[in-house]
Formats: sequence, C-alpha cells, structure tokens
Amino acid sequence: MSPAPVIIAIDGRSGSGKTTLAIELAARLREHHKVSLFHLEDIYPGWNGLAAGIERYVTTVLSPLRRGENAEWVSWDWERHYDGEARTTRPAEIVLVEGVGAAAAAAAPLLDAVIWADSSDADRRARALARDGDTYEPFWDQWAAQEAEWLAADDVPARADVHVLNLADGTAPDDVLQALQYLPAVAPALLPELAARRGLQLLAERIQAQPEPAQLFAALFGGSPNAVWLDSSLDPAGLAPEAAERSRFSILADDGGRFGQAVRHSSGRTRVSTGQATVTTDGPFFRWLDGVWGRRALRAPEAYPCEFTLGWLGYLGYELKRETGGTDVTAATPDACLIFAGRAVVLDHAEGTAWLLTLDAPDAGDWLGAARTAVTAAAPGAAPAAPARRVSAPQPAAPRFAARDTEAGYKAKVTEAQREIAEGNTYEVCLTTVLTAAPPAGPQGMDPWPAYLDLRRRNPAPFASFLRFGELAVASTSPERFLQIAADGRMRAEPIKGTRRRDPEPGTDAALREELESSAKDRAENIMIVDLLRNDLSHFAVPGSVAVSRLCAIESYATVHQMVSTIDARLRPGMPRAEAVAACFPAGSMTGAPKVSTMAILDRLEAAPRGVYSGAIGYFSLNGAADLAVAIRTLVVRALGEGAAELSLGVGGAVTADSTPQEEYEEIRTKAFGVLSALGAEFPQG
Repeated sequence: MSPAPVIIAIDGRSGSGKTTLAIELAARLREHHKVSLFHLEDIYPGWNGLAAGIERYVTTVLSPLRRGENAEWVSWDWERHYDGEARTTRPAEIVLVEGVGAAAAAAAPLLDAVIWADSSDADRRARALARDGDTYEPFWDQWAAQEAEWLAADDVPARADVHVLNLADGTAPDDVLQALQYLPAVAPALLPELAARRGLQLLAERIQAQPEPAQLFAALFGGSPNAVWLDSSLDPAGLAPEAAERSRFSILADDGGRFGQAVRHSSGRTRVSTGQATVTTDGPFFRWLDGVWGRRALRAPEAYPCEFTLGWLGYLGYELKRETGGTDVTAATPDACLIFAGRAVVLDHAEGTAWLLTLDAPDAGDWLGAARTAVTAAAPGAAPAAPARRVSAPQPAAPRFAARDTEAGYKAKVTEAQREIAEGNTYEVCLTTVLTAAPPAGPQGMDPWPAYLDLRRRNPAPFASFLRFGELAVASTSPERFLQIAADGRMRAEPIKGTRRRDPEPGTDAALREELESSAKDRAENIMIVDLLRNDLSHFAVPGSVAVSRLCAIESYATVHQMVSTIDARLRPGMPRAEAVAACFPAGSMTGAPKVSTMAILDRLEAAPRGVYSGAIGYFSLNGAADLAVAIRTLVVRALGEGAAELSLGVGGAVTADSTPQEEYEEIRTKAFGVLSALGAEFPQG
C-alpha cells in the first residue's frame, strides 16, 4: 500500500475541456511527480449512466486510491454498450480524476481539491461533438438533461476550490497551476513547481523623461479592468525633506501579463483570479498575505532608488479589524482588493525619470516596447495623442450627497463619546460618518476617472491614488502615511492628528496655521496617537529601536494645514512582515486609544461599516518592502449596474474630553471640502 496521494478532481459540464486540461496538467506535473490520471467517461455505464457512473467511480476507483491502494474497476465498452474489460489505476503522488461528476457530493470527502471547468454552451457543444463526432450528437440532449438534474441537487460549482473559464487557447493549465498554489491541501505537493516559479527575474529599464502621469496611465492601463495608480501628485520641489520623500515616486500598474493576478477578500474568504482561473480559500487575510509576501524574492536593480520592485498593490478595508482585535462587521465592499503586478512603471519625480519594470516572461519584450512608446508619447513636447475614452467621458450633473448622521445626530455622538471618555473607557475616539450619493443613471454611469483627475488637480497629496477593481473604484488624495516597511526592515509611521482649513488670504491662512501649531488640544490628540503607535510598532521591533523622530510638526496642503508626527523602528529579523502590518492595523489615527476598546465603542456609535475608508492603500513589494497610506480624503464609487452607481465619502475627527460638538462637526466639513469641491458638490445641510 502506497502513501495516500493528493487527489484533484476536474469537473464540469460536457465539452468544457476537462479532458484536455487534465492531460496537460498531468504532463506539467510529471516533470516533478508520479501522476495517475483517471477519466470518468471510461466508467459511465452508457448514455443514461451518469448517476450509476458516479457511484461506480466513488466505490471502485476513488475510495481505494484515497487509501493508497490499487483501484480495480470495470470499464464500459461504448461500441458494444456493455461492461468491458477490467482495468487498474495505481495510486501516485498526485491523482487527477476528470469527468462529469468527478467532484460529486459522494466524492467530496475523498478529494483534496476541486477544479470546475466552464465554457459557453455553444463552445461546449461544438467541442464535444468535434471530439466524439456523430456518436455523441444523438445523445447530447439526453446527457445534458442528466447533468442538469444532477447539478440541481448537487451544486459542485459552489463547492469548487478553483474555477477556470477554459477558452481552449492553451492558457488554462498554467492558470490552474498558479491558482493551486493557494490551496493549503495541495500546495505542499507542488513545492517543486512553486520553487521553479519563484526563480523570478526582474527586467528594468530607465528612461530620462517626465511623462504626464494621467496620460501615461490612460495609455497603458486605461482599458484594464483592474489597475492601480499610486500617485504622488504633490510636487516635491520646495517641500520639507520628510514631505519631499513621501512625494517622490508614483507607481502605475495593472494585473495583465503572464504573472498578473487579482485578489478580493471578504469576511474570511479570499478569492484570487489568475488569468482565466479563480481560486477561493477560507482563512484570515493577514495569514494569506504572509504566505504570498514577506520573503525577499527580488532585489532592486542597480541604481534603482524606489523600494517597490513589483508585487501586490491595492487597499485593505477597515473591517479587517476583525483579525486585529475588532469585532466582525460586514461591509458592502470587499475587505481587501489587491492586484499582483508583474509589470509596472515607476516615476521618479525628483530625478525626472521613468523606470519600466517587468518580470521576465515571453511577453516581457513586447510590453517593454509598448511602455517605452507610451512614456515617450506622454512626455512634454510629444505630439498630442487622441484622448482616451476614460479621460474624455462626459460627467453627469454634480451629485447631491446625503449624510448618514444629521448635524444634531453627529453632535450627539460626540457627546456620547465624551461620556465614554469620562467613564474611563477610552481617552480618544476617532468618530466618523459617511456621505453618500446616487448620481442619475446614464449610459456609462458615474465615471470616476475624470473625477479623480479633477480631485488630484485641486487637492494634490503625497499619497493620492486611483484604484480600479472591476465595478469598484477608489479615488483618494490622502496626505497620511499609515506604515512603511523598507526592504532592510526599517519601519515608519506618520500619523496626522490636528487639522485647520486653508484660507486664500495669506494673513488669515498664517493665523490658522499658527493656531493649529499652538493648540494644546490638537497636540494632545496627536501625542496620544503617537503613544499608541509606539506600542503597535514595538510588537515586532528590535527592542530599543522605537523612536519619535518628529513630534507635532505642521504641514500644509492645498485645502488644509495638518499636524504630523513620525515614529521610527526596526523590524526584528525573521519576523513575519504581514503580521507586523496587522499589529498596527487599523491606523490608530482612525480609531483612537486604547485601540481595541475604542473600536468597540465606535462600532456601537457608528452602527455601520466603514468599508475602504479608514483602511490602508499602497503596496507590498517582492523585496519585502511595503508602503501604505491611510485611506482618508477618499471617494469610493461602486457601480450597481445599468448605469447606476453609489458614491461614498467617509469623514471624521478625534473626540477628546476637551472637544466641543460644534468644532468637531466643523472639522468633518473641512475634511470633506477637497473631495466634494472636485465633484462640484456641497456638504449636505442639516
């Protein structure tokens, strides 16, 4: 008797390409493993034998293989329409079983992974008849009816670990192998394949050019369903050194190419799409992130100044707090959306250069050529290009926002937060609310792209960003860094607490800045969060390395003055980097302190999820680096279908014992101004 094998079922309706997929997967896996392959069509007892065939397969094939024993079974003779010869399928390291019913309910307890292959009805019929000719055509409807009856009672697609849309273009096997690495029951058996895939080579090209970023993004990624632009839209010239460092690099990427992937996590379930395959796993997000990031898989090219060397980009939503001490709240948007970028453009605003980065792949040369052309075309002085659809799409009338909390309601919550402070349950509460709008439906709905372009023009920020994940878009002009982890382990947090509006009259503007700088209340808010973050960073820091290098400094942006502090530390060698991020999440500047008890108070006061707002936006690089901004000044646009959309804008402020409800209400109006003005909208009355 052999050790129990890893058994992978490939199921799907007739004609979905299961057999070809199984044969090609077996060929790839045989480079490193002993593989057995079983086809259910060899055991079905006739054209009316789906149910009986599944029973035969489970009892005479799958059960003994699961025990590591030879499977002795009787084949079906399709010419004589009777039982055929006896056959044997031997166990191996990996067993692939394919056919309609391979993952039926009776088989499920004996399987390690289920792949569901799918294709359009027309493609399936054409493929099946092309393969089996006239012998199948008279029985197509009969067999299809059996499939429909079986699936109505046994929803295999809902249980499948991996879904693949089989386009019969040769990409499905590689996509499926990429997806299988995320399944804990299968990944250990695929270590040789994964090791080969981790031997990544980074190709880099430096261009002396300063392309217009929006034009470049539209040219390269305007048609990509999933794309990210981490946009340092604040000109670093003339800024203080700390602010200039935050504003130096912009990153533009999508999930295209051979290595591209897209990830969504909601309520403990992670779904990864790679090419035409999608794999779903259960478990905490930060545990998943630790498995795919944190190892130094790539080093930066020589003379390359940025920490980003390709990797994961996107957002982490506030509701991931369920994994870091908060309660479980369900949001309308995913708790995390990321892409894996195997190619990207990095703009160095300080040096006036563009870096083209791509993982070595068969299509790398073509992409480098296209990117080189796009950079040149977007540089000043180049011939003007035709406007991209996303740039020129007309916008509907200014949306009318409604507030979740009325003015009186928000002030009452401020008072309630102060009662919690007086009772000793917390000493700072970052109370938030949300503004929502539903623009009139149109043929193209609400296009967030031109709105973001106006937003970045009116309110440039060091951590601005535009994210597109299918029907979901995020447009942010955040000034606040949540957490930076350098490849060498240096860590930095830069919380913002304390805000004043800008004024067009220089004297008044200077007085507002001075008022913020001298405000005892704002300094107290800031110092409390600094203390909280010192504690968060210390969990994974080298003892004695946590230091406050800047306390309560004032930085001025287009619409606000803000009070900023800097806390530095060094990550202990060997510590899991994703867990170091989790130890600081969500940002203390968006919860208050102490963090865990205050999050519980906020859940009760706000009585609604925050979604993307209050989470983090940024990257997790293949060299182990990460840079994340706090998701504030952030507009979220969710397409609802048929041209309808929902817009949401979160706003909030820190409540302390010295707060006044009126001042706190004015603060959320000030913070909302930059985004609302870009949309031509106003803060709702009442």
